[in-house]
Amino acid sequence: MFDGGMTMCFHNCPQTLGNISKNRSRSRTKLNPCFAVKVCSILLQSDESGNLSESKKISSSYSAQVKPQAQNSLLSQANTVGIIGGVSVLSTLIFLEKLVWWSSRNGEESVPFVVCSDPSIDGALASQASIHSSFDETAQNEANHEAIVRNLRHKRVFLEQSGASCIVMPCYISNAWHEQISEGCSLPFFHIGECVAKELKEAKLKPHGTGSNVRIGVLAATETIAAASYRDQLGNQGFEVVLPDKATMEHILIPAIESLNKRDTEGAQNLLRIAIQVLLIRAVNVVILASDELQNILPREDPLLKKCMDPMDALARSTIKWAKTGKQGMQKNTC
Repeated sequence: MFDGGMTMCFHNCPQTLGNISKNRSRSRTKLNPCFAVKVCSILLQSDESGNLSESKKISSSYSAQVKPQAQNSLLSQANTVGIIGGVSVLSTLIFLEKLVWWSSRNGEESVPFVVCSDPSIDGALASQASIHSSFDETAQNEANHEAIVRNLRHKRVFLEQSGASCIVMPCYISNAWHEQISEGCSLPFFHIGECVAKELKEAKLKPHGTGSNVRIGVLAATETIAAASYRDQLGNQGFEVVLPDKATMEHILIPAIESLNKRDTEGAQNLLRIAIQVLLIRAVNVVILASDELQNILPREDPLLKKCMDPMDALARSTIKWAKTGKQGMQKNTC
């Protein structure tokens, strides 16, 4: 629908927001097409450096009628959430569904938000999480990393200038560079790992073994992502992080993702179940599924999912709590 070289940016007009259809699909892989959010959309050009320039405005007959009021509301809302899009537009929309649905399910008005989603960097982000990387590809990824950080930092600044009062990144990959992207940001900037750690701390989990810390398992496409996004944050809360060993990665987790890519759903499910069980045998209390691919493999009724956690859920809940409880004066990371 949108050209790959364009940045899709839209903001939610708080007073015109409708609820997501109550008859949501039970499938986790299908986003409700009736998102029922009245939006005023702006297409922005994104050059190779990630700089943004307004291209043209797209407005429906409805949004044209409320445009002046929507702009005033956006700038005056002290709890406006700025969202830097994830590795794919779909993953961003899934996060938005959670944000809107959970914040408005009791008949309340959804939290206001502004989104900057850039399909042009999807490939670059995905390459950083590739399960197969040669030495040359790894070196190239290091070079790409700096360009990606600059690009995401430009988008953060754009959101700040658009009236956002806090920033979130619903992306498993880009949170690995959270510190660099948030450099110089005066707004609260939620870190997905800190949101997860806080929720687990509040759950008051008990260790399975005597005389040890609570152990949390992390499954991700690469160990780098898992370590960068979760190890320090969980460790700061007193948790011991358990990652899969090399054999589990090479012979179980990576083949699970490969099976999913080949549309071998049953094979992917069986392998992921084994990977989760391997960590549970190592006395972990919870397994964090820290990749988009891993979220949609097991059916929702699978009992193993009761032992698993989607970090995006924690990020959405923390964002909603911040927006609903009047903590807009807080600075920096506020999970």
